[in-house]
Amino acid sequence: MNAKRKTEPTESETPTPDQPGQATAAAEPAEQADTDAAPAGQTTEETDVAVQRLNERLLRLQADFDNFRKRTQRERAELIATANADLIDGLLPLLDHFELGIQNARSHEANASVIDGFQLIFDQMMSYLGRFGLEPIDAEGQPFDPHQHEAITHLPSPEHPADTVMTQTRRGFRLGAKLLRPAQVVVSSGPGADADPQEESSDHARNEA
Repeated sequence: MNAKRKTEPTESETPTPDQPGQATAAAEPAEQADTDAAPAGQTTEETDVAVQRLNERLLRLQADFDNFRKRTQRERAELIATANADLIDGLLPLLDHFELGIQNARSHEANASVIDGFQLIFDQMMSYLGRFGLEPIDAEGQPFDPHQHEAITHLPSPEHPADTVMTQTRRGFRLGAKLLRPAQVVVSSGPGADADPQEESSDHARNEA
């Protein structure tokens, strides 16, 4: 009777690894792993497509941002140029009066040191404005150019060929490549018309008599 009790297993004992219950439990995670691995290939494919779309979108965004940056810089430069043009255009009459005052002082033989001082101030103003692109137009003696000269009158001149600027009455200015103000000029129409031939013959006859 004692031997029979030794061979019967107790309820508290755990099954050994060779028992069928443990083998089934170990097989279930392996089957689950195989089941999860199947859609993994499809997910990778879809991920590649999504990454490609994101890359294309990123390239478009970079191009749009680059265009926006260039447009902003161009608009800023145009705004600064417009502001400078408006400011300098308002200063041109002051420059005209300053230069005219120097010319009148010279014509009236004013004190030379005073004239030189005002000329120095005028040159400094022109140099400072030149940093912003202001360039004077000196038209006297140059061929008439309707794109940068404004003819106020035409006069005959034996010394200047036709369509040549004889006198500049008001200086013109450019701001960079933009014409800020044309120069007002007097243009030569060439030598005066020849005298009447009959008048010349009568004068010659009187001289001979």
